[in-house]
Amino acid sequence: MNKKRIAESFLELAGNGKVKEAFDKFISADFIHHNQYFQGSREALQKAMEEAHLTSPNKSIVIKYSYIDQDTVITHSLVEKQDVAIAVVHIFRFSADKIVELWDLGQLIEKDSPNENGLF
Repeated sequence: MNKKRIAESFLELAGNGKVKEAFDKFISADFIHHNQYFQGSREALQKAMEEAHLTSPNKSIVIKYSYIDQDTVITHSLVEKQDVAIAVVHIFRFSADKIVELWDLGQLIEKDSPNENGLF
């Protein structure tokens, strides 16, 4: 499986509540992340994602764009929850076929935005 497909598969599994499976299959043991709301370890992010699925599950995640450059994959996705929609950019860094580093940046999608181009 190529790196782009691994990143997409990770998001699809984790985004649909299969967080443990996603981490077990695709995340390196020495993984770190840069989400400012949680401690930077693999365990902390996995726990946060599992808890988020229980308290505020996604209705859907749709990967709109996906790009690869050597050991980096960037995705641009639409995440829909019960009462909000979010545009999310994930940046994955790989070592071999495992994700070793992750950045995630999200922006709430405003229903009355004056920008006719939208976030996608």
